[in-house]
Amino acid sequence: MKRKIVISGLCLFALLSAGWVLRLAAKQQTRKINTAPAPPLRVEPAKESDVTGKTVAAAKAFLATLDDAARAKVSFAFNSDQKSKWSNLPVGIYKRNGLRWGDLSAAQREATLKLLATALSKQGLQKVKEIMEGDEALRTSDSSRGGGTGGPNFGRDEYYLALLGAPSLTEPWMIQFGGHHLAINLTIVGKSNVLTPSLPAAQPSTYKLNGETVRPLGRENDEAFALIKALDAEQQKQAILPYQVGELVLGAGEDGKTIEPEGVKVSALNDAQKEKLLDLVYEWVGILNDEAAAAKMAEIKAGLPETWFAWSGPTTQGSAAYFRIQGPTLFIEYSPQRMRGSGGLDLNHIHTIYRDPTNDYGARLVKR
Repeated sequence: MKRKIVISGLCLFALLSAGWVLRLAAKQQTRKINTAPAPPLRVEPAKESDVTGKTVAAAKAFLATLDDAARAKVSFAFNSDQKSKWSNLPVGIYKRNGLRWGDLSAAQREATLKLLATALSKQGLQKVKEIMEGDEALRTSDSSRGGGTGGPNFGRDEYYLALLGAPSLTEPWMIQFGGHHLAINLTIVGKSNVLTPSLPAAQPSTYKLNGETVRPLGRENDEAFALIKALDAEQQKQAILPYQVGELVLGAGEDGKTIEPEGVKVSALNDAQKEKLLDLVYEWVGILNDEAAAAKMAEIKAGLPETWFAWSGPTTQGSAAYFRIQGPTLFIEYSPQRMRGSGGLDLNHIHTIYRDPTNDYGARLVKR
């Protein structure tokens, strides 16, 4: 009997040790390291006729709708701390600066949308609107979720616009727009437009609007499952991480960091699989205007041999699963959030992040 107890105890110890080792390995594999400085990029001058020129004109038209007090409230120095002041958290938990959507007049809202429509793509602007409307659905589903003080505020009114630097064809400047589950950080330097870091997220991830089903991150989910299912058994074995991920590794507050890549290397994929991966990547890159998105996709394709795809969770569509795409100038994460009171993941609450570890906030363009 004593021997059985000893053996059982050893087995339990082995299982606990294995679990501890697995958790330790997970921590080591996702250990954050500082990004190495990258060489500066050449800045191509912008013209009034290109996307930068049109965005500058739209920004100036927006500023013209404001009085002096509002103009001061929306304007920040390009190198101010405001640059990194963004979050997935709602107002009331995380303080935002700039002009609040709910405080804008009809003309000012129209000018804001014109600015976003010029700087972003059609699908990018649609995604922004869907995330905002999703937050309105969240607010109206529970009257305690909006309009109060001292707690989180939800709803489409709780999104903020800030401009860093003066809109210019030559000098760096930035558009920030965001709120709960949204952070658009667009740095413009000459002809170059840089969308990283940006955080498009969703809660609820599915809702009804005017009788139609809306899924702000639906294509991202569906294309990711199509990709993991397209991998063969050996590729899946490499791609699937041996531990669960339930949160973004490099989300808000993690500027200037990266991690060692994991998963399957894209050089091991066939052409059809690579196209599926590029289609998935474009869901983030394509938020930006078409001209700048095309240039970024060409850069990503050039770095494809050194790009990795990692997965955590089930591979059956309809399940909650995390994935990551990491390359020389690319870092994307998609992460269903942990449900309160359990270790499970919530399909209706999704965070994502889009970064360029070498060029967040246009770092390589302003380093001159």
